[in-house]
Amino acid sequence: MPALKNSANSPASKKAPARSGLRGPLLAFLLLSVYGAAAAWASWTQGYTYFYGDAEAHLNIARRIFDSRTPGPEQIGTVWLPLPHVLLAVFARNDAWWISGLAGVIPSVLCFALAGALLFAAAWRALGPGTGLAAALLFATNPNMLYLQSTPMTEPVMAAAISALLLATLCYRDKQSIWALLAVAAASNAASLTRYEGWFLIPFLTLYVWITARNKQHPYLFALLASAAPVAWFAHNLYYYGDALAFYNGPYSARAIFERQLGEGMVNPAAGDWMLAAQYYGAAARHVIGDPMLIAGAAGVFAALFKRAWWPVLLLLLPSVFYVWSIHSSGTPVFVPELEPYTRYNTRYALALLPLAAFAAAAVIALLPERMRVAGAIVLMLGADFWHSRAGVPISWEEARLGSETRRDWTTQAADYLKENYQPGAGIVFWFGDLAPVFRQAGIPIREGLYQDNGPLWDSARFQEQAWALAQEGDPVDKALRGRGTFEVTKRIEVKGAPAVLIYRRSQ
Repeated sequence: MPALKNSANSPASKKAPARSGLRGPLLAFLLLSVYGAAAAWASWTQGYTYFYGDAEAHLNIARRIFDSRTPGPEQIGTVWLPLPHVLLAVFARNDAWWISGLAGVIPSVLCFALAGALLFAAAWRALGPGTGLAAALLFATNPNMLYLQSTPMTEPVMAAAISALLLATLCYRDKQSIWALLAVAAASNAASLTRYEGWFLIPFLTLYVWITARNKQHPYLFALLASAAPVAWFAHNLYYYGDALAFYNGPYSARAIFERQLGEGMVNPAAGDWMLAAQYYGAAARHVIGDPMLIAGAAGVFAALFKRAWWPVLLLLLPSVFYVWSIHSSGTPVFVPELEPYTRYNTRYALALLPLAAFAAAAVIALLPERMRVAGAIVLMLGADFWHSRAGVPISWEEARLGSETRRDWTTQAADYLKENYQPGAGIVFWFGDLAPVFRQAGIPIREGLYQDNGPLWDSARFQEQAWALAQEGDPVDKALRGRGTFEVTKRIEVKGAPAVLIYRRSQ
């Protein structure tokens, strides 16, 4: 192992790393902020921002942290990790921004710009001058990432965390300072509080610190600090839900949702088959990343290894390995149009491969003479953009649009009815989930509602104190009120392909 330590450190010790300083990344951040904001504004004005049901859920979970009858950390929930919701909550506190949906756009755009700027700095440090621009351009012009950064989804936040991790680890390798180590730990915790692949990265990060550290205490300190985020999430689940693993085996977990989907007839052909799992993920990557970027990225992996940039390749590959593992274990199915069951589902998970594709393609640019690198980056970007334009609309946008048509229809009808008939203070009992967007679109504060995450306030006796009820046919609220005689259905909304939405009003 000493030989491994020396080989890892030797490039940094013999040659000073290339530095872009602050000017390049800062300029990249400012330009990408404007670029991302323009794309997000176009998406928002066209009504595309909340095509994903998860996008609505993320915004409304963030809102209910303080807009609830029982506000506080419990409202973060038990499955989705908290950092994206905390970031959203800063903006969702504003009533107008929440109702309009702009609150969900701002943090995503900022994280998108931050991810591009950090990737710029990391590529410059690892590969040399001119490569940062290539990496940032190829990352930022991907149409699927552009759409996701226009929504309150978690992909832009995770991209920023991964890019921060890459830059921080490279800085630690070169500087060996405690501050650089703390930066790695902070970025690791940000990733681990955003998506579960961040947890998957911790052992590999610890091993890298151990390989590169000159101070023998640093790996132990890093392991302790990096474990803080998972431990905190275990504690959150234990304290509020009585089960440290509620996020994994609870009724709202990905595992439970997938089991219910299997019961409804969904089939995951790749479950238990590593080759098929890789095939499905690779097919999604072709749609999301595009053939030109994948080809350039594959060539760039060898170019990066030639330049001894093995760690960036490994780190940026690991999130995709996690998703292949998830597909294999049945926890996260990914479907594409050309493979059974011939539909679109979770294709956005292939965006985890985008930072690697952008970095590796920048490694190809690094083989060019320095004066030609900017032109090479622009040519590669134009080629990727041309491929996507020929392929049609971004698959993530199309997946979200097709999957939300019925939901958007009944949500609008229910919101319009309540906006016209509901009086503040009357109270609405409902099941928090798909129905929460009705409150946002109707402009009704979430604290006007009584729902299952209100702790001891949530019981059948309190139902009778509410003047209204909002339910989907067959959900727990509908079952609790059906046949009681104290509530009557005043509005029934039927949309093909979805359960009927029932709006009850207390009759006595």
